[in-house]
Amino acid sequence: MAQHLYFARDTKLFIEFDSVVWEIPVLDGFSFSQATNATEITLAEMENSAGVSRRGRRAFNDSLAPAEWSFSTYVRPFISAGSGAGAADGSAEHHAVEEVLWALMAGADNYDQSTYDFDRSGTNVITPGGSNSTINFDQSNKSTLGTANLYFVLGSSNRQAYKISSAVVNEASIDFDIDGIATINWSGFGSEVIDMWGSTKESTTEPNNGDTTNDGSTLAVGDIWLDTDNSYRLAVMTNVGAGTEASTPLVYEDVTATDNFIRNRLTVATITPNSQDPDSDGTNELIGTSYDLTLTGGNITVGNNITYIIPEELGTVNTPFAHVTGTRSVSGNFTCYLQRYDGTDGQGMNSGDTSTPADDSANFFEDFGAIDNVITNSFALVFKIGGASGTPRLEMNCPTTHVEIPSHSIEDVITVETNFQALPSTISETDELDLTYVGA
Repeated sequence: MAQHLYFARDTKLFIEFDSVVWEIPVLDGFSFSQATNATEITLAEMENSAGVSRRGRRAFNDSLAPAEWSFSTYVRPFISAGSGAGAADGSAEHHAVEEVLWALMAGADNYDQSTYDFDRSGTNVITPGGSNSTINFDQSNKSTLGTANLYFVLGSSNRQAYKISSAVVNEASIDFDIDGIATINWSGFGSEVIDMWGSTKESTTEPNNGDTTNDGSTLAVGDIWLDTDNSYRLAVMTNVGAGTEASTPLVYEDVTATDNFIRNRLTVATITPNSQDPDSDGTNELIGTSYDLTLTGGNITVGNNITYIIPEELGTVNTPFAHVTGTRSVSGNFTCYLQRYDGTDGQGMNSGDTSTPADDSANFFEDFGAIDNVITNSFALVFKIGGASGTPRLEMNCPTTHVEIPSHSIEDVITVETNFQALPSTISETDELDLTYVGA
């Protein structure tokens, strides 16, 4: 029998959410695994009359730890063609290849196939539109989030599929690598890693009632179909009755396009104080009405701080039961060169001039130092990845951000590094962050 090896480069990822499947291209470095929680029992006793002291031990598997997964995707907004195989929308509206992941992170538990948006309790989490697609976290104040099934399909022949059931998105992190393509690093958990090889059917047409899968068993609901006539894309069987066979629709628009990548070098950042007089003493400590900084790097990370509940019954290997959300966090940092305008272009050169020029990081540092008696400051921080008005782009808006005092980094060219925490307007709100995708 021939042996088959599986190479990471041949891997495809599919996400099944609310009876629809999305294809998500991933980068090298993806991973998924599931560990076992074990208990060890040891003996510790004194010698008996024969001079013997037992020193044995036993080990028991208690439970499976939550499955862990991680992968990276490019930021890829696009405008739907409105028709054709794998279309994301029925009209020319803005979407992103990776939007289902943002929907899961932000609390969506439903996908409306008629309007092409993600929602929870009737409130949109993602709203595609003719000029952009917006993502909000209004539905993220929940103890549990929406779940999906992740399918990793490995290999270029005799394909091996693994299913991560009841997967949740725990964290998304964007690094502003100046010479790179805008990339999001995703990670999360799931209940179980399931080998789907025996439940896989490869064929050019949708399987019929009575067909068999790789292990010879009769086709059943939940089995997967790899369409050999459509780049081995995956669908999940939802009905196998004679004459009523059905599988999940598949969204894969623009996954092979090359015009929807975003260059990080075009990213701009704007910091706007929500008050120029943060200590309310009648003096504007923050002279600049806004600070437009030219970045050299940075990061923004969104986290759900999810933990899993696992039963602890004796005599059985327990599996993860359910997840619970923790504190929602949005934080990050950015760096820029230390620079100050000298006034030769007609603009001010110190914090006493109300015409503080754009890109003057020295003035930002100086002004910020004047509010050392304010323990929680408030800035509106906006990152426009891909440029201020370019397409495609991703805008990340943090309207109430606590900015820490910038620090200098002594390198060949002196830089200023600033950490920040995006906070809600009140402790019970969900408005730390909203995102806007604009396709090309």
